Amino acid sequence: MPLTLKPLHPLFVAEAAGFDLRQPLTPDQAAEVHRAMDQYAVLVFPGQALDDDQQMDFGRALGTLEGTRATVDADKHRLKHKEMNDISNLDTDGSLLKADDRRRMFNLGNRLWHSDSSFKATPALYSMLHARIIPPEGGETEFADMRAAWDALPDKDKARLRNLTTWHSLIYSRAQLGFDAYTEEEKKAFAPVPQRLVRRHAGSGRVSLYLSAHIGRVEGMPVPEGMMMIRELAEHATRRDFVHSHTWRQNDLVIWDNRCTMHRARPFEDSVHPRDMRRVTLQDVAPTLEQQAA
Repeated sequence: MPLTLKPLHPLFVAEAAGFDLRQPLTPDQAAEVHRAMDQYAVLVFPGQALDDDQQMDFGRALGTLEGTRATVDADKHRLKHKEMNDISNLDTDGSLLKADDRRRMFNLGNRLWHSDSSFKATPALYSMLHARIIPPEGGETEFADMRAAWDALPDKDKARLRNLTTWHSLIYSRAQLGFDAYTEEEKKAFAPVPQRLVRRHAGSGRVSLYLSAHIGRVEGMPVPEGMMMIRELAEHATRRDFVHSHTWRQNDLVIWDNRCTMHRARPFEDSVHPRDMRRVTLQDVAPTLEQQAA
């Protein structure tokens, strides 16, 4: 069956039907997904009862998997595949993380608006998040369209922003929450990297902002001035008319394009209810500064 798409927002996001993602994608099906992503940037595939291997295979059919996870206590990993990100509130034995667990404190940063892996020299292409266990309420994921945010800027602002470079790190985003409990190895792994502030999307040709909570300074600007500019841009880019909120259902798989969207998790009673979400992330083709300028 062909991929059928139902728009969920006036600007982006569509529900996708017609593919059973438990089965390997053909090259033609993979091309259909890429075309849909170029247009909508976020696709929701409901009712996909995937296991870990099938989710990994779906990712591989669309691109190159990220080989490393960026988190604290990375050795405490309960999932089968080291490349799969555990976006849950569960410990290695399946129990709820304790309120003061270092991993829980670090993971609170997922509630900040961000783009996955913008803190890596070669950042993320797509993220694919699958809902295994969901809480009875809360825990939504919100997405913001960075293409629409760029389009809505005045021309004078576009000219000022177009060639700027920003520096990204997990240390910068977690500092907003007061988290600084890193090992020396983690500090080295999370060293800041440069990224374009404005990108041209290779698939659609559209220009977008490349914003993230991981930004900690703007090249060539005093830190307070640069970060005030970033804060104002983020407020603009997350206006409610640019945002879609996804309420999870068990076995939803949502895929989003990190090159032209931001997202954030919303709170839930994580000391009471389990939330088991698993993410496969694709690596982009090159560092943003080596890609076509906007």
